[in-house]
Amino acid sequence: MTQKERYAGIIEYFKLHNPNADTELNFTTPFELLVAVILSAQCTDKRVNMVTPELFKAFPTPQVMAEQSADEVYEYVKSVSYPRNKAQHLVGMARQLVDLHNGEVPEDYDALLNLPGVGRKTANVISAIIYNKPTMAVDTHVFRVANRIGLTNNSKTPLATEQTLTRNIPAELIPRAHHWLILHGRYVCTARNPKCGECGIREWCRSYAHPKDRKADSRTSGTHSQRPTTDR
Repeated sequence: MTQKERYAGIIEYFKLHNPNADTELNFTTPFELLVAVILSAQCTDKRVNMVTPELFKAFPTPQVMAEQSADEVYEYVKSVSYPRNKAQHLVGMARQLVDLHNGEVPEDYDALLNLPGVGRKTANVISAIIYNKPTMAVDTHVFRVANRIGLTNNSKTPLATEQTLTRNIPAELIPRAHHWLILHGRYVCTARNPKCGECGIREWCRSYAHPKDRKADSRTSGTHSQRPTTDR
């Protein structure tokens, strides 16, 4: 099977079976999504969604959050991973939105990257979801799944994975493809014991075609996949 055939088969499957894939983070405004994505680094969406209702109620806008101290915000986010760092990032991010962007989440990619707590992955998520730009955010699921099923060829870094995926997936599909791979990795192609028997794309999967590689991948992915989760 050629790489082009693999991409074509997997893309067509997801277009048919998950045409409206979207983030599982709960939000109603671009600011809320940015907050949620910052909180989601090395943390589950489920945990973030438990925290954000009260957080958004207390600090509904950048203007309100910018007036708080990191200690005040920490009380609302202390159950997520690295809460003190994230509280500082959130306050710093809100103040920069107010000071430099009139309280709006900027569309400009470099401006996003300059916000406290925002690295490439977070900027790509915001660009794709809010502004429908062809940016591929690579988290642990995307990194693992892309390598396992053969969309990438043993990529060593999230950036290498991002570049390969954006080169091979039509630009108009990249915002959805990001969610296809995340959801597939979260519920089917799990790090350990992937559910190959119920996987709809197994006929195009490189690891499924090579059982020995699949077993080795399942043994190592739990530790290797931790590296791409960090966003500054």
